Amino acid sequence: MKRVILSIAVIAALGLTSCKNETKQETETTTTEMSKDMAMTDLSFGVRGNCGMCKSTIEKAANGVDGVASANWNVDRKKIDVTFDDSKTDEMAIHKAIAASGYDTEKVAGDEDAYEGLPGCCKYDHDMMMNQSIETKSDDQSGSNN
Repeated sequence: MKRVILSIAVIAALGLTSCKNETKQETETTTTEMSKDMAMTDLSFGVRGNCGMCKSTIEKAANGVDGVASANWNVDRKKIDVTFDDSKTDEMAIHKAIAASGYDTEKVAGDEDAYEGLPGCCKYDHDMMMNQSIETKSDDQSGSNN
């Protein structure tokens, strides 16, 4: 499975974006009743990465977990939003699948061999912040000019 994910990452050489280090972390989990037999859970957590190729690999890894209905990784926030059937999988299975593709999550460190196989643009800083809320940053312009 690692080879498939790495092969897809190499093939998916699409647009690149720069990495930004922000602050603030938050984890969100909600459950939505879809029917009597299935409860869908929405989960958000941090995943380190840099670019569009990272996005493709991270989302493919999450979507490859049985029971995951959707996964969307935000490049700027270093955060993934996942919807999954909690009768088929759980949060840790999703974290482990993403980590197996070489990317650190909030709960599981990325597989080192998979990380080494990532393209250069995907080699992220292991200390970068993740799961960030984007806030408007203002340079204290209301203060006095000395």
